[in-house]
Amino acid sequence: MRKRLFVVASAIGLGLVAATALPAAAVDTTVTFSITTAGLTISAPGSASLGSVASGTASISGQIGPVTVTDLRGTLNGSWTATVTGTDFTTGGGTGPETIPNINVSYSPGPATATTGTGTFTPGPGGIINVPRVAFTGTALVGNNSATWNPTLTVTIPPATVAGTYSGTVTHSVA
Repeated sequence: MRKRLFVVASAIGLGLVAATALPAAAVDTTVTFSITTAGLTISAPGSASLGSVASGTASISGQIGPVTVTDLRGTLNGSWTATVTGTDFTTGGGTGPETIPNINVSYSPGPATATTGTGTFTPGPGGIINVPRVAFTGTALVGNNSATWNPTLTVTIPPATVAGTYSGTVTHSVA
């Protein structure tokens, strides 16, 4: 005669868990969102004074105040280049002796005074600003970033220049 052996397992003893019923139907929802760009901007002081020098002095120089590039484009491996150019400096009627040509105006960006974000921020070589010159660059940029510098402007004064208050425009741009 054959013996039959029945095994009864205890749910508690074997660690068995009661199964829950699966839902009758399931629906997936795809969720999306966008991060938009806020742009690339540059700011600089609206005016600056280099002070004053006596008639016959060969040059005048000074810092013109902080220039800041703010990059809110959220790029991956992005870059930007800030440039600078300038006009002649004039006084009175702007005649020859009342004009200091922009070939006598030199720009030196100096080092970054502040940066934010991830990237490499490099001052340009500067130079005479009768044509656009590289002021600063941002490369290998990831996400948002900014760079600030305080450039020095040097104006070489021709010997025949007359006394007066001279003004000219220094224009910064970024792309």
